[in-house]
Amino acid sequence: VHTRRGATATLPCVLRALPRNYRVKWSKVEPANYRENIIIITNGLYHKNYGPLSPRVRLRHSHRFDASLTITDVALEDEGRYRCQLVNGLEDESVSLTLHLEGVVFPYQPSNGRYKFNYHEAKRACEQQDSRLATYQQLYRAWTEGLDWCNAGWILDGTVHYPIINSREPCGGRLLLPGVRTYGARDKQKDRFDAFCFTSALQGQVYFIRGHLNFKEAGQACRNHGAAIAKVGQLYSAWKFSQLDRCDGGWLADGSVRYPITIPRERCGGLPDPGVRSFGFPSKEMRTYGTYCF
Repeated sequence: VHTRRGATATLPCVLRALPRNYRVKWSKVEPANYRENIIIITNGLYHKNYGPLSPRVRLRHSHRFDASLTITDVALEDEGRYRCQLVNGLEDESVSLTLHLEGVVFPYQPSNGRYKFNYHEAKRACEQQDSRLATYQQLYRAWTEGLDWCNAGWILDGTVHYPIINSREPCGGRLLLPGVRTYGARDKQKDRFDAFCFTSALQGQVYFIRGHLNFKEAGQACRNHGAAIAKVGQLYSAWKFSQLDRCDGGWLADGSVRYPITIPRERCGGLPDPGVRSFGFPSKEMRTYGTYCF
C-alpha cells in the first residue's frame, strides 16, 4: 500500500469465514529489533488498541468479513510491514502487508565533518531534521532513482551502506559494480558513520526570504513571518514534492546553507542532475545568504 505522510491509509484484510470464538490481531514488524508490536485485537464485537499507533488506528468494518486496518494522519515511522492474523486455535491464518511512504532519502553529516555519528546519534540527527533513518528498501529505491554517494551511513536496522551508481576510485574502485554497497551490521555505540535520512510530504510550505542575513537574523526573519527556519528534511521534501527550485543559498535550522534545484542549469551549480545543493556549514556570522522558512 503506497501513501504519503499526513494521508489516511487502509491495509486490507478480509476474512474468508467467521469461525466461533475467533479473534483478529494486527501487529507491526519492527526492523530494528525484529519484534512484532500488537496494534489492535478484536473479536468482532469489541476491540482494544495498543501502543503508540493506538490513537490513529481503527478497523474499517465496511462489511462483516472486513478486518481492514485504517491509519489516519500517517507518520514517517508508520512505514513497514504489518500482519493481520486470524487467531482460531489450531487453524491460525495470517496475511502480511507493507506500507510504503513516498518520499526522499538524503545523506546527512553534522557541521564537524564526516563519520561523526554512532547509531543513536544518527537516529537523533535525522529526527531533528524532520526525517528518520531510512530503511534498506528506502535506500535501495533512492539508489534506483539516482542517489550516488561515497560516504557510508547508518540506516534504521543498524547496518551501514552507501549507494554507488558511477563506480570510481575513491568509492571502492572502478571494478566494483554499481549498487548499494554494504558494511553490514556495526557496533551501534562505538562505530561512527554518516546517516541516511528519509522524509515524506509536508503539511506546510517552504519558501525563501531574500537578504544578506547571518544565521541569527535568518531565524528572526522567519519568525517575523509567523514561520520557523526550515529543517533539512523540510527543504528536501519541498524539492521532491513541491518542485521548489531556487538558485539562492539559504540558511537552514542546522546552520547549513543549501538550495534546491529541480531544473539544472549552468549558473546554478552546473551539475547535470536535479538535487539539493550544499554550501556546507559557513560561519554563522556571515551575512551572505537568505533563508528558507517553513
